[in-house]
Amino acid sequence: MEKALIIEDDKDISELISIHLSDMNMEVDKAFDGKDGLMKALNNSYRFILLDIRLPLLDGFEVCKRLRMEKVNTPILMITSKSEEIDKVLGLEIGADDYISKPFGIRELLARVKAVLRRADLSTSPEKDEEVEIRIDDLYINVGMRIVEVDGSRIELSPKEFDLLVYLATHPGKTYSRMQLLNKIWGYEFEGFEHTVNSHINRLRSKIEKNMGEPEYILTTWGVGYKFREN
Repeated sequence: MEKALIIEDDKDISELISIHLSDMNMEVDKAFDGKDGLMKALNNSYRFILLDIRLPLLDGFEVCKRLRMEKVNTPILMITSKSEEIDKVLGLEIGADDYISKPFGIRELLARVKAVLRRADLSTSPEKDEEVEIRIDDLYINVGMRIVEVDGSRIELSPKEFDLLVYLATHPGKTYSRMQLLNKIWGYEFEGFEHTVNSHINRLRSKIEKNMGEPEYILTTWGVGYKFREN
């Protein structure tokens, strides 16, 4: 049976969610503070993690950030406040896969969970590009192994940074708008989060470019978006 982790300090909400996830044939672990949630997430294998932002001991942002630093790629659905738009942006930028705003209905929550799981299945399913290797000058990308090297040195990327790099690198010369990249990599079809793409592009450049002021690989198409250089 697949396992899910709920990190939520409101025990009533946690119990309600747990009941409905159990109906999806999932075994559920619960944590009521960020520190305990982090330890559970690091020491167990979960299908996905439901993570509240406002937590005692360690907030949800820090939990998410540490999990991604430890290369835990489990899908994370963050619970944010309806009134705090910045929470959603920060959550996406540090590696969350989706978010839901309080107050939410159970149907909406379950729909979000199923969407996160579908996207995770698609990203890990065998495809013809799993064996793709890309070599351009000093840059090497192994898609199937999720390895990136620059001048022979391994570069550590977050899951979203890697997905963004691979998508651009496998379509060299084609310009994508920030909205197109947001929709493709994060799965969002609404405006307002395009700066999430900018943040990830900047971090990517800081890791793979020799000179961020004059990038060799990820190029800006002014007024439109970004593209990967043509070979």
